[in-house]
Amino acid sequence: MQIGPYRIDPPVLLAPMAGVTDKPFRVLCKRLGAGLCVSEMTTSDPRFWDTAKSRHRMDHAGEPAPVSVQIAGTVPEVLAAAARHNVEHGAQLVDINMGCPAKKVCNAWAGSALMRDEALVARILAAVVDAVDVPVTLKIRTGWAADAKNALAIARIAEGAGVQALAIHGRTRDQQYTGLAEYDTIAEVKAALSIPVIANGDVDSPQKAAEVLARTGCDAVMLGRAAQGRPWIFREVAHYLATGTLLPEPPLAEVRDVLLGHLEHLHAFYGEPSGVRIARKHLGWYAKDRPENASFRSVVNRAETAKAQLRLTRDYFDALIAGVTPELPVAA
Repeated sequence: MQIGPYRIDPPVLLAPMAGVTDKPFRVLCKRLGAGLCVSEMTTSDPRFWDTAKSRHRMDHAGEPAPVSVQIAGTVPEVLAAAARHNVEHGAQLVDINMGCPAKKVCNAWAGSALMRDEALVARILAAVVDAVDVPVTLKIRTGWAADAKNALAIARIAEGAGVQALAIHGRTRDQQYTGLAEYDTIAEVKAALSIPVIANGDVDSPQKAAEVLARTGCDAVMLGRAAQGRPWIFREVAHYLATGTLLPEPPLAEVRDVLLGHLEHLHAFYGEPSGVRIARKHLGWYAKDRPENASFRSVVNRAETAKAQLRLTRDYFDALIAGVTPELPVAA
């Protein structure tokens, strides 16, 4: 898949997820096979650009190209300024969020709430495309509600404004993440557009990725929740799409090493107190299908230092590798 000057290969993308797709996770997913990783949603409001959260979200030093940064907001001129600011700080692609279903975002008329105002959508897209020299992409849902599916209308506006790729989550805003994603609307949009279209929603296995691509005719698939605790899913999907065969599950020793490396990057990126806290959710996702999961989470969540968190995690997986029940001491 081609987006501007960038060849996205393999056509398997990491979806933007607030609180999840930070720099350590993006770097890891790219190393494990993702063709493109989109950043967490970054506010367009300049009053918050100098907060610790925004500084971390705008840190792209050493991140593999192309760097895709998602911005959110509702005022065309403000979004245009945010796009320029992020390009100045390393963004090579600017993605506009019109898909987030969170009430906090939609109540401010950002995210998927924008799909209710097609005229405003057109002004935002034109302003951002005109503001930067890098490709602009867009993420939307199928519509605001089941009786208001206007993804095709928004998609045509996007293509006409110069947006260079479109990702569609196969749910309406009012579905949030409940029920099943539907792909007929995505297929309809793909058939009508000449720019790349990316299918998102419930892609949780190599076989499902192939099925969704065949059903929609899309150029790529985008994975979100399926990558939490399974960042190697990108290479699994890419391999299956290329060969039609499944890779074996990663051995426990590799899972251990991937997780320890991820923890160390989180500790270094955020500093020890924040890094340890942020790492806890990733530890839970990595261990969710492992034995003694509840006990492991109970103990490791009490670890207050990076050293203790790494030690407990290493000991847990070393025990699994040795085929014995992990001993879970009191955390330090």
